[in-house]
Amino acid sequence: MAQSASIRWLEEIGMENVGEVGGKNASLGAMIRELGQQGIRVPGGFATTAETYWRVIRENGLDEVIRDLLQELEQGTRQLAEVGRAIRTRMQQLVWPEHVEAEIREAYRRMCQMEGTETLDVAVRSSATAEDLPQASFAGQQESFLNIVGENQVLEAIRSCFASLFTDRAISYRQEQGFDHLKVALSVGVQKMVRSDLAGSGVMFSIDTETGFPHTVIINAAWGLGENVVQGTVTPDEYRVFKPLLGDGRYRPIVEKTLGFKERKMLYAEGGTKRTKNVLTSAEEKGSFVLSEEEVLQLARWAQIAEEHYGHPMDMEWAKDGRSGLIYLVQARPETVQSQKEAASLKHYTLKQSGEQLLSGLSIGDAIAAGPVCRIRSASEIESFREGSILVTEMTDPDWVPVMKKARGIITDHGGRTCHAAIVSRELGIPAIVGTSRGTQVLGNGREITMSCAEGEEGLVYAGILDYEVSEVRLEEIPETRTQIMMNIGSPTAAYRWWRLPCQGIGLARMEFIINNIIKIHPMALLYTDRLSDRDAKKWIDMLTHRFEDKAEYFVTHLSLGVAKIAASQYPHPVIVRMSDFKSNEYANLIGGSAFEPTESNPMLGFRGASRYYSSEYREGFDLECRAIKRVRDEMGLTNVVVMIPFCRNLAEADRVLEVLAENGLKQGENGLQVYVMCEVPSNVILAEEFAARFDGFSIGSNDLAQLVLGVDRDSDKLRHLFDERNEAVKRFISDLLQRTKGISAGCKVGICGQAPSDYPEFAEFLVREGIDSISLNPDSVLEVKRRVSQLEARLA
Repeated sequence: MAQSASIRWLEEIGMENVGEVGGKNASLGAMIRELGQQGIRVPGGFATTAETYWRVIRENGLDEVIRDLLQELEQGTRQLAEVGRAIRTRMQQLVWPEHVEAEIREAYRRMCQMEGTETLDVAVRSSATAEDLPQASFAGQQESFLNIVGENQVLEAIRSCFASLFTDRAISYRQEQGFDHLKVALSVGVQKMVRSDLAGSGVMFSIDTETGFPHTVIINAAWGLGENVVQGTVTPDEYRVFKPLLGDGRYRPIVEKTLGFKERKMLYAEGGTKRTKNVLTSAEEKGSFVLSEEEVLQLARWAQIAEEHYGHPMDMEWAKDGRSGLIYLVQARPETVQSQKEAASLKHYTLKQSGEQLLSGLSIGDAIAAGPVCRIRSASEIESFREGSILVTEMTDPDWVPVMKKARGIITDHGGRTCHAAIVSRELGIPAIVGTSRGTQVLGNGREITMSCAEGEEGLVYAGILDYEVSEVRLEEIPETRTQIMMNIGSPTAAYRWWRLPCQGIGLARMEFIINNIIKIHPMALLYTDRLSDRDAKKWIDMLTHRFEDKAEYFVTHLSLGVAKIAASQYPHPVIVRMSDFKSNEYANLIGGSAFEPTESNPMLGFRGASRYYSSEYREGFDLECRAIKRVRDEMGLTNVVVMIPFCRNLAEADRVLEVLAENGLKQGENGLQVYVMCEVPSNVILAEEFAARFDGFSIGSNDLAQLVLGVDRDSDKLRHLFDERNEAVKRFISDLLQRTKGISAGCKVGICGQAPSDYPEFAEFLVREGIDSISLNPDSVLEVKRRVSQLEARLA
């Protein structure tokens, strides 16, 4: 194609043309030119140049008009709203220079010819650029227009894009950044529309937007055109994919799938002046995922390709064409929040009080904030915001940024992790809870609340001002240790939040957290719902499992995703997953659980751990646990998962459990599977050689071991003074285990997963002296114990 003076075809440009066409259009051109051969589809089109913008401004005499109006703003003789409105009005009235108009019309006609149609529907998007600051970011400041049809509409939309360079928020942004208004130009991209109004669209990041975990792709998806996801007016589906295993065709490393409510969808409008409209989604659309697993993996691979090509994490928008079924990337730009952080420390927030829960939504960040509510329903009311309050609103857009900077926290009715409120709150470093559905209804002006993003992916709003504490963990100059220092983790979200810690894996991943907090239903109640007489339990089960034809699959899906997320956070280091170790009274508290559990006088020593796994009363429930672990290892590819059996009382029980595992496809040694046993019963030590012949390693559960060695109920207040893991009898048992296993096999590892090494420095020294292989701790203790162990090892060397 002959090069025009006014426009450039996207396939002819790349990142070297940022100053000419802005970052957005340059990136699109680079992807078409450089990534198309790797299978990434980007809709074609053209871009007007920055020089075209200046030519139009000069020939209409607008440069003097703009300069004079902005000078009046600087002098305070005119208000921002008045100045912005006056400039935009003049922009909308501009007359196209004859040759510029002709070249734009010709480019649009050529697009139509290439698509075999007379009137092609296109997207018209702004791409700002500063002539002396080519890398400056103007994301979200200017307008985009969808479903533009015909030459006249294209010219009108470009004119409106030019005018959007002088919205109030764009003028304010340039003033805050110190940019000269008359050195910022606008390029406008005209792209073939992807008919996502007939399918779905969304956004995608090649980094975890909450924690900065670099090995994940996050994808958000909703029905219809993508503006609803970008603007945060819907709660989208969310997927997480583990990048390191994407290249292995044997695996499907999708480690999270969360169904969003997807309240509405944006479609083409017919007739009238509006080109798009929002309609409510159907019940079927709300209850269905927008993307298939294969489409999720395809997008994740594209994100990985784009990140590797550009050399940094990327923020992308995608769209699926409902007519062809093909997926396209429609925008890509560098991610600018998490990728820029160099954490020297980690802050850890903990609530010290409980309170009445008022609301829940998606947590953004991991902080806690407390204060009075300031509810604002529209941008016209933002002047009434009181600094230091918690902003409660339906949704936000760039007009809200000045007031968001003054807020302690933000709560919205709508939106997902990639909505405007979420993005800005991350940049500002304040907590946000988005997608609560009814925050503006429940939270009245002046009401004192506490919002917590420190309890997992679900952000919680409590009544009143609750006490909380903030601790800081420094990450500087962490020494190496011979002894493996590992973490204890229950929450999948917590595993991502602590990924920066210098650990060598997870020594105890508690399956019970996932079952209790995410699944919530007793596995046997899912298999035999018809046996339940409790109507409320049946109602809850039906509600939670309504998307699953097979209720058992509900358990397997959620457990496998939870375990996978924990395993991904430390891959390829070992992640030791303890099979369920609820006691019978705790199992009974699960939904439907009371119908399947005995009433025991001493559950601590009762029907728990290994004894359940081969029992006719729970064997089918354990089979579901095994199915989940097998899926994580064999289908998702997270072979760093190690199985651990708790409370195994004798050798016959050990043999039976290993048989059950093998019958469920978890055969020791196959695909590198290791099986550990908890050492918490005296018989595990007394018969150490025999247990070591059956298992690949031991993990000392010091609480239970101390309880049974000393004959003390660890839950008894009256006997608290007698319960001590440092007791000489307990230490002799541990020492005996370590000495005897060393003589058996170098491959039989022994670790400890109790809190005693962090609470008692002398206990940690004892373990290191005795030659323990690993110490697993709560995350906030890892660095201090690691330093201490390093010093001990140096003294012992």
